[in-house]
Amino acid sequence: MYAIETQDLTRKFGERTVVDGLTLTIPKGTVFGFLGPNGAGKTTTVRMLAALIAPTQGMAYVAGKRLGNDDTAIRKLVGILTETPGLYDSLSAWQNLVFFARLYDVDKQLAESQAERYLRMLDLWERRDETVSRFSKGMRQKLAIARALMHEPEIIFLDEPSAGLDPEAARTVRDFIKDLRAEGRTIFLTTHNLPEADELCDLIGVFRGQLLQLDTPNKLRTLSSGSGTSIRLRGDARRWVETAQALPCVQSVEAQNGTLSVILQNPEHDNPVLIRTLVDSGADICYVEPLAHSLENVYLELMQD
Repeated sequence: MYAIETQDLTRKFGERTVVDGLTLTIPKGTVFGFLGPNGAGKTTTVRMLAALIAPTQGMAYVAGKRLGNDDTAIRKLVGILTETPGLYDSLSAWQNLVFFARLYDVDKQLAESQAERYLRMLDLWERRDETVSRFSKGMRQKLAIARALMHEPEIIFLDEPSAGLDPEAARTVRDFIKDLRAEGRTIFLTTHNLPEADELCDLIGVFRGQLLQLDTPNKLRTLSSGSGTSIRLRGDARRWVETAQALPCVQSVEAQNGTLSVILQNPEHDNPVLIRTLVDSGADICYVEPLAHSLENVYLELMQD
């Protein structure tokens, strides 16, 4: 059974279509990355799937409940971290978590147990009795993530969870997401951080009003135009750029940090010619491996189409 299933999900604001015919299936227990530029409709999609706003047209099932028919049930089964999480500054971290858990009818004893669990997991336990007004942005963000989990939702929507965080806080959040994945949770993650998506996500959708591509990170990397070879050289790789470029089989060459990245028409056929030419020209080759395209390469190419 799918955690989330949509068919032609669309949202318009006046004459402007923000989400256009989104058809998507996300299996249970998946960390799904939703990538796209600002204004692409990612947050609007999350708000629809969390039953906070209604779609203009289309259908969706969230945690087995039909959007539009079972919205109250959906809200109880999902947790959401919004772009601007609201916390009570005058309350302590502990009081915030227990208060919000009680709004979901969580038993007081269980709410206190949950609060301790998540505060410890997110390195906030020692600050539990401090008012949130004294918290940094990173601490607030971690507390807001804990708040979204207090009622043990089946599906968790995290909208830019590490945005604006320092490296240490961002790492804590990423490790926490990995812990949730290990528990079998379904996580819907919107992010601009491509290395973060690559590290965390089982499945990635690239979105700009419409779904442009949907696949695993490894398969998405194969979509980048051109296949090639990475050649690590002893010394400055830039001196061998012209040598490589002179070969008819070479489409492009880049040199960086002692490495030549060469795009070839047919690497399996052309690599022997390329390597022989470089060696005959005096290049000292340390090692050769297939050129690995980054998720960023693929993302930028899809955005340019």
